[in-house]
Amino acid sequence: MKKSTTEMTRRGLMKGAAAAAAVASVSIVPSHVLGGPGKPAAPSDTFGAALIGCGGRGGGTFRDLSGKHGLNIKKLAMCDVKYKDKCDNKMFYTDFRRVLERKDIDIVAIATPPHWHALISIAAMASGKDVVCEKPMTKFIGEGRAVVNAAKRYGRIFQVGTYGRFGMATSRGTNAMTRKIMSSGLLKKTKAVYVHRGGLKVKQWSGSVDQAYAEIPANLDWDMYCGPSPLKPYQSRRVGGTHRGYWDYDSGGLGDMGQHKFDPINFLHGKDNTGPISVETHAPPAHAEVAGMWGWSKLTYADGFQLVIESGEWGEPSGMKRCHPTIEELSPADQEKLKAMPDQKPLIGFGEAVKTRQQPGGHAEAAHRTVCIMHLTNISIRVGRKLNFDPVTEQIVGDEEANRLAYQPMRAPWHL
Repeated sequence: MKKSTTEMTRRGLMKGAAAAAAVASVSIVPSHVLGGPGKPAAPSDTFGAALIGCGGRGGGTFRDLSGKHGLNIKKLAMCDVKYKDKCDNKMFYTDFRRVLERKDIDIVAIATPPHWHALISIAAMASGKDVVCEKPMTKFIGEGRAVVNAAKRYGRIFQVGTYGRFGMATSRGTNAMTRKIMSSGLLKKTKAVYVHRGGLKVKQWSGSVDQAYAEIPANLDWDMYCGPSPLKPYQSRRVGGTHRGYWDYDSGGLGDMGQHKFDPINFLHGKDNTGPISVETHAPPAHAEVAGMWGWSKLTYADGFQLVIESGEWGEPSGMKRCHPTIEELSPADQEKLKAMPDQKPLIGFGEAVKTRQQPGGHAEAAHRTVCIMHLTNISIRVGRKLNFDPVTEQIVGDEEANRLAYQPMRAPWHL
């Protein structure tokens, strides 16, 4: 792992880290982090941690490791492309790969713009780190499956930075019954509809198409910021919170708020291991460079369940109304089977997962299935038509143009 910055691709890092772990896992990574059944960490254990992406949400994401997740954390590194003027490769870094080479770092918090989420998550897990990654989990569908596979391959703990499902898991009444019915496997067909309205910041994070080009700030590594996305001339709105309006880096208001809003809905309706079979959207023609306004999205699943997302910021509403699944949709025999099923076990948080080596509630597969809702909606908006989707192969059926947005190329040398 002594290659230069320009020579060391993500795949090279993964291969090197995996080989090193296989030869000397106990000496390279603390045994409590490698963990596995029978090797839990003690409550007093201290974990070395790094923050990659230090603007905006970064500070809060890192503080959550000790606050929300209850871990004893020692901050050992901070990495951001805006640190060119103070990079010392000891505490401050501009290149995340230098951080991941360190053997004293157990946990990485990632709060970069989304076009970096997948590559850094995969490289971190390959190098023996557990990961908390800010939402949205990925920028396009193909990245998500790669992150899921990496978490399995390297036996790491991954949690996306949204926690609405944890509250949903403790809810009672109608929500508890909906969750039990929809996740039971007994309901083959349903007329259930869930309508989500508003709170998606669509106008706020619509991109600007008339921004002037500017000089790159002296402290910013612009090439590294762009990373796997196209290297465009610098514009100030492409960095900071306004990056959300550009398809190169994010996906508008859906990227900002969608994982928060839809993750508990996905959990509630038992969709953590599948996706919709079709998506239809209502929106004006989309711009090729920037996210814009849209009205609604209707996603239909194989069992008939429909998730309807209304922005409340453009056009007419969908006209759909919420309809809960009921036990009466089951046969009498299946109703008795449902009543005999035990309640779901409580979800495990990231801190407990790190210590016990069990997967947390917002694990990679669940997070990927949620973010696919957002990706499919945006792809339908961008191509301007209804899409048919195979949730097993994760391919958009019969639509090459749409599939190119689901599996986007990356700028060399970066690749999945």
